[in-house]
Amino acid sequence: MTTKARTTTAPVLGTRALNRATLARQLLLRRASLSAEAAVAHLVGLQAQNVKPPYYALAARLDGFTPDDLSGAMAGRRVARLVTMRSTIHTHTADDCLTLRPLVQAARDRELGNFRDGLVGVDLDRLAVLARELVEAEPRTLGRLREALLAEWPDADPQALSAAARCRLPLVQVTPRGLWGRSGQVTLTTAEHWLGRPALPAPAPDDTVLRYLAAFGPASVKDMQTWAGLTRLRNAFERLRPRLVTFRSEDGTELFDLPDAPRPDPDTPAPPRFLPEFDNLLLSHADRTRVVPPAYKGRTWKKNQAYRVLLVDGFVAGLWKLDDDALVVEPFGRLTEAHKDEVAAEGERTLATTHPGTAYDVRFGTVRE
Repeated sequence: MTTKARTTTAPVLGTRALNRATLARQLLLRRASLSAEAAVAHLVGLQAQNVKPPYYALAARLDGFTPDDLSGAMAGRRVARLVTMRSTIHTHTADDCLTLRPLVQAARDRELGNFRDGLVGVDLDRLAVLARELVEAEPRTLGRLREALLAEWPDADPQALSAAARCRLPLVQVTPRGLWGRSGQVTLTTAEHWLGRPALPAPAPDDTVLRYLAAFGPASVKDMQTWAGLTRLRNAFERLRPRLVTFRSEDGTELFDLPDAPRPDPDTPAPPRFLPEFDNLLLSHADRTRVVPPAYKGRTWKKNQAYRVLLVDGFVAGLWKLDDDALVVEPFGRLTEAHKDEVAAEGERTLATTHPGTAYDVRFGTVRE
């Protein structure tokens, strides 16, 4: 049977069905009783361009979570921050730091092409060796690393040299950077040095497909490629086809899934959730309508900056922010009184989890029509 024929006969999953299935995988229908480390593993990492988003992400997903749970795992070097999918910083378990980075290394190598004009005459293999020696001798800021590399290649572009080091090596941000309530410059060493063990072989793409579907499915090949920042994953899905089930979206796209993964009834209640900027729920599908209504497309971003997002009934429904004395909700449309009560209760729970003992209120700001 051809792929086209299989797609035509596969059951259709509507937008709400996809929404509820993905929320269930993302631990957003009901909070899970998992450790922070186990949740980070299940979710295949948390987007971490800024320090606080992973903490808000877990506060929305875990029962009994406290910021110390993630900070403790980070200080204990059981999780760490480094560049992986989509060339962005993620918080990963130690095991994933040592395997997922090799999986996406080809994408980092392609990224080097963006800096080739500033790297004329630079031996990239020599750069990788020298940069590793430097950051393993002592963790270094990017500025200090650039200075040392410029001594070797004074005619190169300084930004290109540090970008090349970041692309060629799995550089983790060492603590106290990343700890809740602490501050610190971005200071880098290699994942192997920080975690005290060598890198592992990259997992087979097939294994990562299964993990992706467990956290983000049902999904298309293009969805996973969007999440990973990789291409040419069709063959992995085809090898796995006998172990998977298939559906199609309302526009006819073929969707793959694990046979026993949760696919709740589309009318399953979805409580409000306060998600951080850059949450992977919003970034890990080529078609984001399962979470972002078409009318709100583009409203969670401004240039390169993402806003913190409110979910109501499982879908993006507004933004939120912390002002001096309040958690301010800015809905995209009019909320019912029942929804406002639920949002306020969830806001209070979020504050109690992440900012206990503070005097924050939950307030509703201007409706962003």
